[in-house]
Amino acid sequence: MTAGSGAVTTAETTHIWRAVASATGPADRAAAEEGVRLAYRLAGLPEPETVIWADSPRAGAALVARLTAEGTAGRSVRDAVRTRPWATARRQLFGRLGSDGWAEHWALTGAQLWDGLVMLTERMRTGLIEDLAVTAVASDGATDTPVDEEAAAKAAAAAEQAVRLTLLDAVLGQHDAAWLAAFDGQEGGEALAGIAAVARAAGWWWPYERTAVVCERPVALHLDEAGRLDRGDGPALAFPDGFALYAWRGMPVPAEFLDELTELTPRRIREEENAELRRVMLEHYGYDRYLKESDAAPVQRDETGVLWRLELEGDEPQVMVEVVNSTPEPDGTHRTYWLRVPPRTRTAREGVAWTFGLEEAEYAPTRQT
Repeated sequence: MTAGSGAVTTAETTHIWRAVASATGPADRAAAEEGVRLAYRLAGLPEPETVIWADSPRAGAALVARLTAEGTAGRSVRDAVRTRPWATARRQLFGRLGSDGWAEHWALTGAQLWDGLVMLTERMRTGLIEDLAVTAVASDGATDTPVDEEAAAKAAAAAEQAVRLTLLDAVLGQHDAAWLAAFDGQEGGEALAGIAAVARAAGWWWPYERTAVVCERPVALHLDEAGRLDRGDGPALAFPDGFALYAWRGMPVPAEFLDELTELTPRRIREEENAELRRVMLEHYGYDRYLKESDAAPVQRDETGVLWRLELEGDEPQVMVEVVNSTPEPDGTHRTYWLRVPPRTRTAREGVAWTFGLEEAEYAPTRQT
């Protein structure tokens, strides 16, 4: 295989696993179950007696917690099914490629997917811990007995720890795509064929001696250009049973918060006490629109543009430069842009220079566009 064809193959493989990572819709249950059984066989284990399906990682984690409490699932075999084969495959590939070769190979494969999947899975873990721990505490405390705050805090901490431990036993299915992309087609990667098959067909799963719990994939996934969860009119991530995460440009927001975005007013934005939510409101509403409708006044203007400053209670000031594109649009008009600049900015020129990574004295464009 030539270097050129290898590069193309690597790019194609990474593209395939990127699609796996972002796949939505019903799992291929037959393929996933065969992948589970193959993973057990490759690990030298008997196949699980049963494979149970859950409609989301929330439902899966809750089911796993019940089965392990009952003692019916057996011990976790995650190390045998995933961790040890993973380590062996990496050791073989690293030994063959060497340090520099491994770094180059990882940069072309797994690294292309890594950051986005880490963001997504960490956000999912956080959402699962919050949801399941709160549910556990609420069910334990569903009595008319007066609340003991210290006991309640201990119960909440214990519930959270229990969920974290349950999640440690999970294999991430499609969200293991970064590592699987790196080993796909490589010598030693055959040991990962089972978990790769599950990843192509389903979501997160839990392998135990007698039982494997496998989750459906999301029914919806919305990401922004930076790979962050992002949606302004519904859940950014949703599963068949209703488990969902809401986010705006990566920042978690309450579901009901999104309903307000279509009816925002400058007054409502000013009254929001949470600085992060207020920032989301401003981004959705538009800084330029907010400035105009708030009767804000410019603080400085020069040949580069107009500097605006908006004081926000409990947050850093929002400082922007209004600039006009000197190149006309096809209809002859000139488009106006609003550039977010650091709060310390004192002149429009300084702000525009900052967007180019320059100091004000260094900024001397021969032609503005």
